[in-house]
Amino acid sequence: MITQCPITPGNSYTYKFRIVNQEGTLWWHAHFSMLRATVHGALIIRPRSGHKYPFPKPNKEVPIILGEWWNADIIDVAKQAQATGGGPNISDAYTINGRPGDLYPCSQNQTYTLKVETGKTYLLRIINAALNNQLFFKIANHNFTVVAIDACYTEPYVTDVVVIAPGQTTDVLLKADQPVGSYYMAARAYASAPQIPFDNTTTRGIVVYDGATTANPLMPVLPAFNDNPTAHRFYSNLTGLKGGPQWVPVPLQVDEHMFVTVGLGLDRCPANATCQGVNGQRNSASMNNHSFQPPTSLSLLQAFFFNVGGIFTPDFPDNPPLIFDFTNTALSNDSSLLFAPKRTSVKPLKFNSTVEMILQNTALVVLENHPMHVHGFDFHVLAQGFGNFDAARDRQKFNLVNPQRRNTIAVPVGGWAVIRFRANNPGVWFMHCHLDVHLPWGLATAFVVENGPTPSTRLPPPPADLPQC
Repeated sequence: MITQCPITPGNSYTYKFRIVNQEGTLWWHAHFSMLRATVHGALIIRPRSGHKYPFPKPNKEVPIILGEWWNADIIDVAKQAQATGGGPNISDAYTINGRPGDLYPCSQNQTYTLKVETGKTYLLRIINAALNNQLFFKIANHNFTVVAIDACYTEPYVTDVVVIAPGQTTDVLLKADQPVGSYYMAARAYASAPQIPFDNTTTRGIVVYDGATTANPLMPVLPAFNDNPTAHRFYSNLTGLKGGPQWVPVPLQVDEHMFVTVGLGLDRCPANATCQGVNGQRNSASMNNHSFQPPTSLSLLQAFFFNVGGIFTPDFPDNPPLIFDFTNTALSNDSSLLFAPKRTSVKPLKFNSTVEMILQNTALVVLENHPMHVHGFDFHVLAQGFGNFDAARDRQKFNLVNPQRRNTIAVPVGGWAVIRFRANNPGVWFMHCHLDVHLPWGLATAFVVENGPTPSTRLPPPPADLPQC
């Protein structure tokens, strides 16, 4: 209901889009309810013919899709959560390329295997397609060299662990430089709020060297579920490949300054109802005290294009209505802060304007890491840290030379992140938390970017058969 109505049963929809300043790994997925648990896939963008990777060409490229699995109909899981106002049931397993691995019951023969040869290099295109969990990913006794994130190249960064939030992609080089044998690759949750129930199981695959005879693969030591320092070290050490292919410099002149709080909250439980959210209420979430309510009769893009009133209001605030000690856990249950109104409010943007947004986590209900995703744009991540953002102190940390560029940022638990992007893509674009548990609760807004001055910077005419919702 943002850029389109849902594709109705028995019908089809054709997407046409341009790829601009992107090389690497992206992915596509359903955006209705929790369907993306299984309706998803890799989208790989390679250099044009005659162009090279900005790193030694690997011997082989391998997509690694990390997923989440329920022993239930995923729509039933979503409906139950919606009906009760609580969170959805946690998943029963994680998967690597669709296979749970040998730590789960009845799954000993459902283990992904990657065969490698000594001395060769493999480009692993890692995608986190899980719905509600960030993940730690390791291969026993091996290092990775990160070379791209969200289809944007990075300065090579060597690490023994990858941390990846739902919606993010990470391209790494894996060199088969260990003794011939078998080594487990493994993934499990990074859960920054361990007091909230989460799937604490581990999925495993096996890296098998050509000629290996051992039947007992080595297992990597995975970080603790709540290892915030390891997660922050990984995320904050990534930098962009300045001057590399598809490099986009940071825009220095800012037209729109936004300070946006992101966090959980509550919605009133209806009279004569029983709700299973926190404090017997319905769980909710908001940005700047606006809890996003999707339209039901017409998509936002259609309403914008045809100038239809009553679908949305262009009043998403640039600042929170109330300034408080955002990350103070003593305020987690302050009822005066927990209940945000449900609204379909959006932020209008001038074409080609530059937006800087400070994303500030809050401790309302619980401190948690929020992976925030922007449709339609890549953004530069200028800085990130813990506690409340302090302009005098933290602006000095901004990287305006070679910041990482991506489309999903994991705002640190009890912390903040600063992103900047140029609004050069006309239309209506969703910004939301990429944890599916938080999206229906309202942790979202949308940007309405006006048309540009030339035919190539304007929305194309809608098809004659554009469906109504």
